[in-house]
Amino acid sequence: MLAVASLALHAQGVITTPRIPSPASSVSQTIGISTVTVKYSRPSVKGREIWGALVPYGWNADKTFGAGNEAPWRAGANENTTIELSHPAKVEGHMVPAGTYGLFFVINKDNTGEVVLSKQYKSWGSFWYDAKYDEMRAPIQLRTIPQTELLTYEFISVTKNSAELVLNWEKKQFPVKIEFDVDKIVMDNAAEELNNTVGFTWQGYSSAANYALQNKVNLEQAFKWINQSIAQNKNFTNLRIKSGIQKQMNNTAEAEATMQEAMTYATENELNTYGYQLLQQNDYDKAIEILTLNTKKYPKSANTFDSLGEAYFMKGDKKNAAANFKKSLTMNPTDGTKANSEKYLKQMGIM
Repeated sequence: MLAVASLALHAQGVITTPRIPSPASSVSQTIGISTVTVKYSRPSVKGREIWGALVPYGWNADKTFGAGNEAPWRAGANENTTIELSHPAKVEGHMVPAGTYGLFFVINKDNTGEVVLSKQYKSWGSFWYDAKYDEMRAPIQLRTIPQTELLTYEFISVTKNSAELVLNWEKKQFPVKIEFDVDKIVMDNAAEELNNTVGFTWQGYSSAANYALQNKVNLEQAFKWINQSIAQNKNFTNLRIKSGIQKQMNNTAEAEATMQEAMTYATENELNTYGYQLLQQNDYDKAIEILTLNTKKYPKSANTFDSLGEAYFMKGDKKNAAANFKKSLTMNPTDGTKANSEKYLKQMGIM
């Protein structure tokens, strides 16, 4: 009895050692403000025949351990490979609630396969797999890739709303498309955050309204948010956003009036930034109008004339461009502003 007790105590107190030969790993990807995380173990090929041998084709019936049910491949080694979704997502066209799932694959001889997500994610491999816990199954088309010795998960083709999770091993790739309704998730999250400390700031309501404006979603809610921001602290930033929302809602006259009011609150840097944004949109006349206003509001700033010179230059009006660059150089400009004005004058063959 003493020997048995000693062994039991030793088993409970063993040290942590490296897992060989299939080390644990994880990979994560942010899509919008959502995250997808895969945790898995990484076996190596080691010259073995993988498909149809080490990993049987179809639904493998392993009756040696566990439930003895037909089961998919655990898509890794050791414990279940798991996938965690921070928000509801569409996985290969199937809506899947947020949460953690066991991730399984099936491979067939014709290079077709299936992806399976199981709510029973704490099991060891596929031995206790039970189809009644499936959250979803979907067919996939496998791809041929260069030799990959160590089983690897990665995310490819990442966009604003989606990404492909791929498993690469030997010469096969198993792709799974994952999509999030990013705009809805961001807007719902914004509403929650604005009920917390973020809601005590004008910037919180302003940033939420601006996201809705830039992505053209739920403008009615955005209009309420921007008015709350303005009530807390009226400034160029939130007035400009309000003007943009009004314009998107086809309230053109109100949008123009709001923008005119915004100009009265604008700092030199804000007008300058706005002017350059208009230039990036190729709206040269409007940019020149804003940057001219900046020279009038801040007539002692060399940078305002340098920026106006750039606007005229981009429009192709070299005469007015040169006049403003020269004006800037007479006003003791900073080194950066001086270098910029001189650069453009040289391009025009004036210096």
